[in-house]
Amino acid sequence: MTRPPDPLLSRLWDRLDAWEASFGPAETHPALDVPAERLDAAVDEFLDRLTATPRGEAPGTYPFFHPRYAGQMLKPPHPVATAAYAAALRLNPNNHALDGGPPTGQMEKEVVRDLAAMLGLPGDALGHLTGGGTVANLEALWVAREETGGRAVAASADAHYTHARMCGVLGVPFVPVPADARGRMQPDALEAVLRTHDVGTVVLTTGTTGLGSVDPVHEVLPVCRAHGARVHVDAAYGGFFRLLALSSGTLASESPMSLSGFPAEAFRAIEHADSVVIDPHKHGLQPYGCGAVLFRDPRVGRHYVHDSPYTYFTSDELHLGQISLECSRPGAAAAALWLTLRALPLRSDDGLGPVVRAGVEAARDLAARLDAGGRYAVVTPPETDIVVFAPRAASLARVDASSQRIFDAGMADPTDPVFLSLYRMEADRLLAALPGAVADVPAGRVLRSVLMKPEHARWTAHLADRLHALAQP
Repeated sequence: MTRPPDPLLSRLWDRLDAWEASFGPAETHPALDVPAERLDAAVDEFLDRLTATPRGEAPGTYPFFHPRYAGQMLKPPHPVATAAYAAALRLNPNNHALDGGPPTGQMEKEVVRDLAAMLGLPGDALGHLTGGGTVANLEALWVAREETGGRAVAASADAHYTHARMCGVLGVPFVPVPADARGRMQPDALEAVLRTHDVGTVVLTTGTTGLGSVDPVHEVLPVCRAHGARVHVDAAYGGFFRLLALSSGTLASESPMSLSGFPAEAFRAIEHADSVVIDPHKHGLQPYGCGAVLFRDPRVGRHYVHDSPYTYFTSDELHLGQISLECSRPGAAAAALWLTLRALPLRSDDGLGPVVRAGVEAARDLAARLDAGGRYAVVTPPETDIVVFAPRAASLARVDASSQRIFDAGMADPTDPVFLSLYRMEADRLLAALPGAVADVPAGRVLRSVLMKPEHARWTAHLADRLHALAQP
């Protein structure tokens, strides 16, 4: 259900019509008119391209809205977010300076406070929305560079590739830390790196985009502090899972399904980080792009200090452009997130909590069904809502070929398609999940599903049945 209710859109549009009319008539310039025939032809082509079947000759959009799509981290925004974005987009505010959008600028400050509270950061934490996690991580690492005098950044070898890339942009050395078999940074591995490198900042990931693995923040953070390293948590994908770690001290106690194995302590420890990145355009039900960066110490705002001869005059309050590397930023993104969080608050028992929980439960259910069927091996027990699994075969080359065949066949099925993604793994990790297989290639592809839609919780039995059928020779 992604279409905003007609009464909601009508209410928003009627209010904007009245507001615009209050300023008096203003005729549209004829240069903006579009001939009807040209517009009709363009719209037809536009819709044809958007809704072309992804199995046809021309590339089409995959059904991100449907639970049969269990591939990448893609799903439509909530209808409330869609409606709010459309309404604010009609006005097109720019949240760089308060005169570019006073209401949406205030909304952004409020949602940043909401996110900071959910993450356990202090009430005066500094932050703003960004175009996504990449820019948010760039800003966090830029501030870290300024705070540490350009010392190196260390992150797990399974962390998102953006960290190494951004270190290149910033001219800061990057040091990878070996990950364990489940894709997590371990205290002893970090300790070894910190003893041999001049590391000023350690990046911890709470929800890798590959395996969905969570670095044990609560165990690694004391090692960072002992070596005087700054701690940045990349919670771009997994930040909203912290809601599950705050459920009255237990995990989904009202749910009939256990969330055993959920790394609650790691998510709770996020509150001790120096900076955190989170992406509302993932589990926050927002349109792309809506990321956020937050800093524990508001004094880091001094690194952003700059002047502009034509902005920041309408108010003595903080203008968000004064604490952002991005200049123009869509006020519509703040408006959509603001209304969404009023409709679905950041709470564990209602609001966004059950939405996030459904995906975690779905991942555990799908993993159990695949493991029990005998045709697949679950590569790592899911910690979040990502399941990585391999077709059982005698050799890693056959695992690789079978994964590609199942991936292709699932998408090509004309009546009951399943949309997955592929993930490339090194041989030693694959062998841990497939003991006895011959390591005849250095790496191989396996299958991966992201179950981030709550609708997946009611679809896992069907997904498992289809995957078992596709695995048959």
